[in-house]
Amino acid sequence: MLSLFQWFFDQSNKKRAGLAKNSRLNLAVFIIMPFILGKKLKMSQIWKNDKAIPVTLIQAGPAKITQIRTKEKDGYSAVQIGFDATKKRLNKPLQGHLKDLGNFKHLKEFRIDGERQAISDKEYKVSDILDVSQFQEGAKVKISGLDKGRGFQGVVKRHGFHGGPQTHGQKNRLRAPGSIGSTAPQRVIKGRKMAGHMGQERTSVKNLEIVSIDKDKNILMVKGAVPGARGTLLEISN
Repeated sequence: MLSLFQWFFDQSNKKRAGLAKNSRLNLAVFIIMPFILGKKLKMSQIWKNDKAIPVTLIQAGPAKITQIRTKEKDGYSAVQIGFDATKKRLNKPLQGHLKDLGNFKHLKEFRIDGERQAISDKEYKVSDILDVSQFQEGAKVKISGLDKGRGFQGVVKRHGFHGGPQTHGQKNRLRAPGSIGSTAPQRVIKGRKMAGHMGQERTSVKNLEIVSIDKDKNILMVKGAVPGARGTLLEISN
């Protein structure tokens, strides 16, 4: 019985050591994680190996680091970057915050893992420029942004309802929502799927492949579609 217990104890120790090793490997990969802000330009296609690949063109950067948050001072670790320079006058708090850095339309923060905090100051400093050179062709990225606004829509388009029957006295009721609840509560239950505003919601798409990079113009060509219309602000990270 003791030898069996010892065998289980040894196996658990080996498993724990393997998990620790994998966590160190993941940390090493996370340390060089690139991130940037971009703007959706348009969709197009390119040819590779006699195949047409649909791509989205993204104006990614250049972006400037405007602030580095630390866990000791701010309670969390993050890098704030500014994108899309503008001549528009900013309010006084932002003028003081962006002193000698320039005026930007967009300021966004990218969180950094707490374990990475010890080396974050060595990697980034305020006024550093981020561009597409930190990405590589063939890499997978996550892109987040607001999807297209579609205004007020009914339940068929908004929630995928099938609608009612077209016969048996159902005149002009094909796209109607139907019953919205029983009589007993005498109110509409929260979360009921009904007609309303559709779109303009934050959406993220993972594992999008970078097909090509134009370093001179700071353009990323990403395979497939990304959220939003032309000109939408996008957050790109690895």
